[in-house]
Amino acid sequence: MDGAPTAQTVRQLQDRIRQMQSTTLDSRVIDTHPAIAGLLPGGGLKEGAAYSVDHSATLVMALLAGPSAAGSWCGVVGVPEFGVEAAQGFGIDLGRLVLVPHPGENWLAVTAAVADVLGVVVTRPPKRASDSSVSRLSARLRQRGATLIVLGSWPQSEAMLSLSESEWSGIGQGHGHLSARQVTVTVTSRMGRPRSARLWLPDPKQQFRRVTPSTIPFPLETGAHEIRAFGATG
Repeated sequence: MDGAPTAQTVRQLQDRIRQMQSTTLDSRVIDTHPAIAGLLPGGGLKEGAAYSVDHSATLVMALLAGPSAAGSWCGVVGVPEFGVEAAQGFGIDLGRLVLVPHPGENWLAVTAAVADVLGVVVTRPPKRASDSSVSRLSARLRQRGATLIVLGSWPQSEAMLSLSESEWSGIGQGHGHLSARQVTVTVTSRMGRPRSARLWLPDPKQQFRRVTPSTIPFPLETGAHEIRAFGATG
């Protein structure tokens, strides 16, 4: 029949499908902070995958802390207010951190180039990327084994991480300073039900960990720590 696929074409398509399945099934999970690992599909961040974070600076740093401590090089693209002092305090190795604060209109090409050489890359898109551009970057991530963390939504995300029910402690009766925060972190993946947990982000010692029932701070609703995490004060 005219237009019918040849046997060679069928074999090529079968080979391509097997390669894609192999890439998905054999993706290695990189070291992730234990406070968050249990919420993620597969128990951690996967090489070659992309993740979305709902505009939380501290959560991004928590995701970077595990891979960085394990020896991975990390990059941050398009986030000029990223606070290196805060990052260091949260356990990110500045000696293996690359910052590209102002990528300009070529942010997607810069992100792809950084992903060619670094293990984990954070980017904040200034505008929506085309479907073809997203697909090309996804293929590049799988080829290089890099992990992408996007501040904001991303069409082909492995999972979306978001915060809710934020409670601060440290102010007391009209004086003091913000010292710790409890939040609910929810991970919504493409497959399976959303998973949530109550986390210190961070605790009074500036560490990330799960909240135990016995620890109940004095609550104060605010978003100030997001400024602190990305600001110059750390």
